[in-house]
Amino acid sequence: MFDALSNRLSGVFDRLRRRGSLSEADVNEALREVRVALLEADVALPVVRDLTEKVRARAVGQEVLKSVTPGQQVVKIVNDALVEALGGEGAVPLAIEAPPPVPILLVGLQGSGKTTTAGKLALRLREKSRKKVLLASLDVQRPAAQLQLAQLAERAGVASLPIIAGQGPLAIAERAMETGRREGFDIVILDTAGRLSIDTALMEEVKSIRAATTPAETLLVVDAMTGQDAVNTARAFNEAVAVSGIVLSRMDGDARGGAALSMRAITGAPIKLVGVGEKLDALEDFHPERVAGRILGMGDIVGLVERAAETIDRDEAERLAAKMAKGKFDLEDYAAQLRQITRMGSLSGILGMLPGVNKVKAQLAEANLDTKILKRQAAIIGSMTMGERRHPDIIKASRKRRIAAGSGTSVPEVNKLLKQFEDITVMMKRAQKLGEKGLMRHGLSALMPPGGARRPF
Repeated sequence: MFDALSNRLSGVFDRLRRRGSLSEADVNEALREVRVALLEADVALPVVRDLTEKVRARAVGQEVLKSVTPGQQVVKIVNDALVEALGGEGAVPLAIEAPPPVPILLVGLQGSGKTTTAGKLALRLREKSRKKVLLASLDVQRPAAQLQLAQLAERAGVASLPIIAGQGPLAIAERAMETGRREGFDIVILDTAGRLSIDTALMEEVKSIRAATTPAETLLVVDAMTGQDAVNTARAFNEAVAVSGIVLSRMDGDARGGAALSMRAITGAPIKLVGVGEKLDALEDFHPERVAGRILGMGDIVGLVERAAETIDRDEAERLAAKMAKGKFDLEDYAAQLRQITRMGSLSGILGMLPGVNKVKAQLAEANLDTKILKRQAAIIGSMTMGERRHPDIIKASRKRRIAAGSGTSVPEVNKLLKQFEDITVMMKRAQKLGEKGLMRHGLSALMPPGGARRPF
């Protein structure tokens, strides 16, 4: 998400930073490029106009043009304007502190990721907020929609409303709320039906359900990859049912990002949550300042640390670190390390949270860094016997052929993994031999194998 926009803006600001002084003409020229970049990213025209005017008003003042670092000042002004457009500082929490059962109504078009979001939200509320959650599908239009939600509920470890054939959406909603009250549920998530496009019947159905259940939250689920269409959908739903918040699904996709920048301005409702993957735990708070930082190539270190804290097993990490320090690191430990990294999500997503990574995206693409590589390496190790993992030096030609066949890979890939592991082992032994003082004196270059680091396959 935002890659194209981020690359365009980085080019504009790099040119500004290189200049010792700026004129009003320089700022206007840069803003014209910013305007084009935002429009190409599918940001709504009124939002583009408002954002660039705000930046121009602040950037042509004397305190900017006469400052020591005018380019940096303009970047700061653009950053502040983006944060403002995205909803201001800090995430907006869900309004669930009300007498139970608290109804949460999910609305949106068919294919927006609404049902999957319902499952993700249920898991999040159960694990992070310690709430007893009931999932209810009101979708009687799409075949097997109710069964799909029941399966997601089972995966999330929450209850789902029993299916009664022939019951309409309004009756299901009322039964869900009654079940919530009778069985002591804290939250009732109501997943409404979608349509391929906005129509009167859909809106009337959603209005009647909203009136009957008076939800604490009416969350519009929008596919971030639909661009300008997402903005039109948000406007229509907001006019019909006054949405209280927005959930952007597929924020990890290859999208232009304009929907995220337009939503707050078009609806007045905050983006509260974003879907960042297919797994049920891939639902995160939306932080405007962090998203603005990523758009401008500043990264999101806080988000990266939070993700690591949530996914990495601390005891396991400490055990691996201790073995590495002693130089006793085998392929079983290497596989455990791969699992830790994979749990954090895609490598491209992790790298996107680091400052300045946009400038080396091409090199990273050439390095073929992808979670699939890690999974393939884990499959290779998984095809080995315990003895082979503990003592990789016993793996010769016949064993390599067996491991390759068992993991669905090739012998050259097995060789590359073994060579990579050998390089890591050599580095650890050198680190142990040099000690802390030696490392400080010689630097990391003293650990590198001859010819430098090798790329993963």
